[in-house]
Amino acid sequence: MKFSVYWLEFAENKLDDIYGYYSEKAGQRIATEIVIGIIDATLTLQVQPKIGQVEHLLQQREEDFRYLVFKNYKIIYWINAAARRIEIINVFDTRQNPKKLRQTRR
Repeated sequence: MKFSVYWLEFAENKLDDIYGYYSEKAGQRIATEIVIGIIDATLTLQVQPKIGQVEHLLQQREEDFRYLVFKNYKIIYWINAAARRIEIINVFDTRQNPKKLRQTRR
């Protein structure tokens, strides 16, 4: 069973923030490579949606949130089986305080 990968607006905004930061600090080529790497990391989820680990900081939520890691970023997602899609809800920089992850919106 194949799922589609769907990026929620909050996660897309995080990608924009990441691109803007690296574009300014390291150049557009590096910024593009990082953002493309994050997006490419999610493609495996189409055929292996449970490949990511359970996100324990979000266990109090109704959804079963999981994450993948790309460099220092956690790509937070959940499996929306009814819609047959993987919903990417956040791209979280692991260099931040982990408690900030609880602010993730769906």
